[in-house]
Amino acid sequence: MSAYPGIEDHGLIGDLQTAALVGDDGTVDWFCSPRFDSPSLFAALLDREKGGRFRIAPEGGDHVARQLYLPGTAVLVTRFMTPDGVGEVIDFMPVAGTVATERHRLVRLVRVVRGQMRFVVECEPAFDYARRDHKTEITENGAAFHGDLMSVNLSVVRAAGVPPRQGAELQVTERGGVRAVVSASAGEAGGVVLETAPDGPPRLWSPGEALGLLEETRDFWRGWVGRSRYRGRWREMVERAAMTLKLMTYAPTGALIAAPTAGLPEQVGGERNWDYRFTWVRDASFSVHALLGLGFDQEAEAFLTWLGRRVREADAPLQIMYRIDGSSDLREEELSHLEGYRGSRPVRIGNGAAQQTQLDIYGEALDSVYLADTRGLGIGYEGWVGLRRVVDWLCGHWDQRDAGLWETRGGPKDFVYGRLMSWVALDRAVRIARDRAFPADLERWVTTRDEIYVQIMERGWSADRQAFVQHYGGEVLDASLLYMPLVGFVAPDDPRWRSTLRAMDGELVSDSLVYRYDPAASPDGLRGAEGTFSMCTFWYVEALARSGRLDDARLTFEKMLTYGNRLGLYSEEIGPTGEQLGNFPQAFSHLALITAAMRLDQML
Repeated sequence: MSAYPGIEDHGLIGDLQTAALVGDDGTVDWFCSPRFDSPSLFAALLDREKGGRFRIAPEGGDHVARQLYLPGTAVLVTRFMTPDGVGEVIDFMPVAGTVATERHRLVRLVRVVRGQMRFVVECEPAFDYARRDHKTEITENGAAFHGDLMSVNLSVVRAAGVPPRQGAELQVTERGGVRAVVSASAGEAGGVVLETAPDGPPRLWSPGEALGLLEETRDFWRGWVGRSRYRGRWREMVERAAMTLKLMTYAPTGALIAAPTAGLPEQVGGERNWDYRFTWVRDASFSVHALLGLGFDQEAEAFLTWLGRRVREADAPLQIMYRIDGSSDLREEELSHLEGYRGSRPVRIGNGAAQQTQLDIYGEALDSVYLADTRGLGIGYEGWVGLRRVVDWLCGHWDQRDAGLWETRGGPKDFVYGRLMSWVALDRAVRIARDRAFPADLERWVTTRDEIYVQIMERGWSADRQAFVQHYGGEVLDASLLYMPLVGFVAPDDPRWRSTLRAMDGELVSDSLVYRYDPAASPDGLRGAEGTFSMCTFWYVEALARSGRLDDARLTFEKMLTYGNRLGLYSEEIGPTGEQLGNFPQAFSHLALITAAMRLDQML
C-alpha cells in the first residue's frame, strides 16, 4: 500500500473536456477519455499494478521532486533535483474547444536545466478501467495502442533528421506498454505527445511545434484568468481555485463536475468511495455565486443554460445529478478487479445516489437563478415557465423526508437543510416573480414559504441543545446549517443563530477544521468514519465573519490555506494528520474557498 502516492501529491491538467492527474513522481495515474466521465486509460491511483500509468522520471530513486504551475496557467511543471543534474517535466493539454471531440492530446516536454540526467519513460495504458486488452505497435516515430473501442498514439518530440540516441528506443513491456531510457545534458529538450483517437499513425513532432502548443495553452489560461475582478488579499489562491473550477467544466455544455476522479476514499481502507465525475445541480448552482463574484459571467451563463435545459425537460422533479451532457443514466457498478486506493474497496463507477430525493437542490438552483437575474443574466419566458412548474411541484412536496445534502444511505429523514433550501427556493421564486412581473401563484408560494419558516423554527430547533439540529426529532448538529445566515434565513446576530454557532464550535470544530456531522451519533448507513469537510470549514469562515468574529474568521481561513497541497488544490476532506481524503480536486471545496475569501476580504 505504501506504493500509492498521497492524494494531495498531484496536480491537475486538462483541456476543458477531460483532465489528468500528474503525481509529483512524474506519473499520470488518472486520465479518462474522451470525457471526464468516460472509462479510464490510466488508473494507477486505484490499482498500482493493473490500473495503467504514464511515468516520466529520473532513473533510480535518488532525487527530490517539486511541483508548481507556470504562473497564471494550468501548465504543470514537475522539477527533479539529483546530485548529477536538475530536470523538468512540463505537462499540459491543449484546449479542446467547445465542440465535443474524441481527440485529446496530453503533451509531456522534458528538459535538463543543469548537469546530466537519465529519464525513464514508461507508458502503460489500461483501457476501460483495465477491463479490456489492447495491442501495442512500435513505429518509427513512437508507439500505437489499439483497443476495441479506442486507439491511442504516443508520438516523439524530436528535431527532424536527428536519430534516437542509442538505448533510447522504445521497448514493449510485459503489460503491453512501452519503456525507454533517455540521457540528456543541460540545455537539451524533447518529449512525447499522447493522443487519443488519432487520425493516423504516430508522427514526429518538432520541438518548435510542441513549444507552439505550450505557448498557445499558456496564453489561453493567462487571458482567461486575467478577466477576474478579484484584487483582494488572497488573489493567488482565489485565481488558482478559479482555474481549477474551469478545468472541471465541460466546455461543450457548460456543466461543472464535482471532481475529475472516482473511487478515492473518504477513509483509507473504507467503503465511502464514490464516483464524482458528474454534475450535481447543487454543486454547480453554487458555482454561479463564485463565477459571478469573480466576473466570469460567460461561465455562469453557460451553466444556467445547461440547468435551464434540465428544468424544461423535467416533467417530474429534477434529478439531483446528471452526466455532463445532461443524460440521466448514472447506473452504479463496482469494479471488483481493482484493489482500490490503498485497499479502499469497493471501487465504484456511476452513482446510485442520482435517484435519491434531495429537496435542497431546488433552493440552490433558484438562488443561483435569482442572483444571475439581479446581475443582468435575465431569465426568459420559456425558462420561467419551467421554473414555475418546478416551484409549483415543490409547494406540494416540500414536507417529506429526503436523503439530505450528504446523500446518506441510512434512510430518509426530515433534514432541516432540505427544508431550509426549500424556503430559499420559494423566497427567490417570489422575488423573481415580483421583480420581473412574471405570472405566478404568488399567494400559494408566499404561504408555503412562511409555513416552512415556522416549521423550521418550531421543529428544527432543539431547546435542549439550544441549537438548530440536523433533522426533526433529533439532537445531532450538522454543519450544513452554517448556510442559514448565508442565505438570509436568520440574521447573523439572531440569538438562536449565535447559540447554534457556539454549539458547533464545541462539537463539530477541531482546531478550526469542521466535521459535517458525527456519524456515530447519526448513523448514515455506511461503515467507518471520515475527515473534516473542507467546504464546511470555508462556510464556517463566512459564518464567523458575518457574526462579527472577524479575527476568528481570518485565523480559520489562514489555517485552512495551509491544508491545500503545494499547488493550492483541495480534495473533499482533511484527515487527522493533515492528509487529503476523497475525490481530488473537489469543486465544492474550491467554490467555498472563493466565496469565503470574497466575503472575508469585503468585511475586513
